[in-house]
Amino acid sequence: MKLSRDQLLSMYRQMWTIRFFEDELAAAYMEGKTPAFDIGSGPVPGEMHLAAGQEPVAVGTCAHLKKQDTVVGTHRPHHFAIAKGVPLDKLAAEIFGKETGLGRGKGGHMHLFDVEHNFSCSGIIGAGFPPACGAALAAKKMGKDWVAVAFAGEGAANQGSFHEALNLAALWQLPVIFIIEDNSWAISVPKGKSTSIPDNSTRAAGYGIPGVRVDENDTLAVYEVLGEAVARARRGEGPSLIEVKTDRYYGHFQGDPELYRPKDEVSQLKANDPIQKLASQIMAQGAATQAELDAARDAAKADVAGAMEFARTSPYPAPEQALENVFV
Repeated sequence: MKLSRDQLLSMYRQMWTIRFFEDELAAAYMEGKTPAFDIGSGPVPGEMHLAAGQEPVAVGTCAHLKKQDTVVGTHRPHHFAIAKGVPLDKLAAEIFGKETGLGRGKGGHMHLFDVEHNFSCSGIIGAGFPPACGAALAAKKMGKDWVAVAFAGEGAANQGSFHEALNLAALWQLPVIFIIEDNSWAISVPKGKSTSIPDNSTRAAGYGIPGVRVDENDTLAVYEVLGEAVARARRGEGPSLIEVKTDRYYGHFQGDPELYRPKDEVSQLKANDPIQKLASQIMAQGAATQAELDAARDAAKADVAGAMEFARTSPYPAPEQALENVFV
């Protein structure tokens, strides 16, 4: 699939937006949490799961999606939200627990919900598969060509909800794509000690649907594979299962001592940084100059700085709002 210059620059800018957003959150999260780590202190209390290094999965996929398409993310959701078009300022404000956030500060970073952009996520492992099937079923019944995408980590592919959702989607020929992010670690457990097969995409055969693995953390490779999966779903030909090998630069959560990882693993992963890879690919195609790439990077950095400032200066919800906008 041939990408235009503008599309390539947009994807490159998105990659940097995600990276800057995650790195800024990593710094903000640790404020007030040292020297003794206290999960409840600082401007961003609670758990935090960051996706730096995993940008290709989100950007390469969402480049094919329309606003009406549904994306269901994971407990590590920011890269999906940004790639789907969720406003950075509202996203940041929600993570900081502010009234101007997506959920008025009540959801936090694992419970993001944006009706306008059809984005949601969940802190429960494997919980995104069934809702994606529901969105796909709704689109099918309404006669729309909308698709749904469910993301999950490789550990979630061992959950019952994964297999139940694949079976139902295949049986009903739903326009849904299941995408597994294989970052090699299910929290601290390596894939080889938790999963009986090395490639989850082969499980698609058990449900009579296409399964493809992308072996490199490469944005354009993800884009190419997802192009066919999304087009197939829009044509009414049913679901697909994609697994992408990707890399997690931070720990499972912020504050994770990462004692399970080889000491040099992250530095080796960063030697093949997907943002630099995309830059090289764009330059090799003659699609943009270094100055244009630098301008896209600078614009992404400015966008993130603005979102963080908005989040920090927004008000907290009033105490009495705790009982508003909730189910009773």
